[in-house]
Amino acid sequence: MKSRKTLSNWLTNRYLLIIRNEENFAEKSTFSFNYAKLIVFFVSIFIIFLTISLYLSKTILSQWVDPRHAELETNRKLIALSLAIDSLANEVAKKDKFIHSFQYVLTGNDEVIELGKSVPSDSERLQNLNKDVNLYNLPEIDSAFRKEFEDSGIGITRRSGEIADLQEIFFFSPVSGIITSPYNSKRDHYGVDIVSKSNEPIKSVADGTVIFSSWTQETGNVIAIQHRSNLISIYKHNSALLKKTGNFVRAGDLVAIIGNSGELTSGPHLHFELWHNGNPVDPEAYISL
Repeated sequence: MKSRKTLSNWLTNRYLLIIRNEENFAEKSTFSFNYAKLIVFFVSIFIIFLTISLYLSKTILSQWVDPRHAELETNRKLIALSLAIDSLANEVAKKDKFIHSFQYVLTGNDEVIELGKSVPSDSERLQNLNKDVNLYNLPEIDSAFRKEFEDSGIGITRRSGEIADLQEIFFFSPVSGIITSPYNSKRDHYGVDIVSKSNEPIKSVADGTVIFSSWTQETGNVIAIQHRSNLISIYKHNSALLKKTGNFVRAGDLVAIIGNSGELTSGPHLHFELWHNGNPVDPEAYISL
């Protein structure tokens, strides 16, 4: 009677695979196997290929396989753009506020700058500062000390120590000519007047960004340039302006043409000023004019 094969016998029954040469039947290779080994081998291959396929579908092939990939990438880009726009908006707001304030200083009018409040004039600030002090009833010794302090120029000397970093900047001369009126803070002349020939071009003294390019009643065509180290150069009484607000200029670039515009001028010349951290400095101390 023939014995009945069980599943265990079927899986463990050994077979021999012999590979022979077709011409002379010479034996080339021999493989011993059973069905259990074949099943384990093919299952292992399947698992390996499945793992590789899942990895590729989540990484390299995700843009073709995963339908959510495009949405995720779009959301990621939108978040990055939103952060960049917020940062740019803050920087633009700061620049606009600074330029607006600087325009107020140049024009000298009482326009509204922010929060609906007008900037008080110099006389109003002086009255508020001295509202509790009667300057005309000061003791003689106080008056003498006050006059000596004003004549000594101590305040101006103190500022010069704060601008040592300007010595590291290489400046171009704005225009070639003759200085007819030097810097004198005691006479409220916070720049130098340079007379040159007609239609002489005016150059930027250093790299920077134009923050003001317009006309004012007192100083005519004015252009102001923001440089590094919180330095601002101002060129007044021009006949024409060659750059607009927001333009970037290199040292030596032409920015204006010398002229005689504005009420506070008596002839064609350039009134040139340097301001550092909101304080005027003598241009001749840093630029060969």
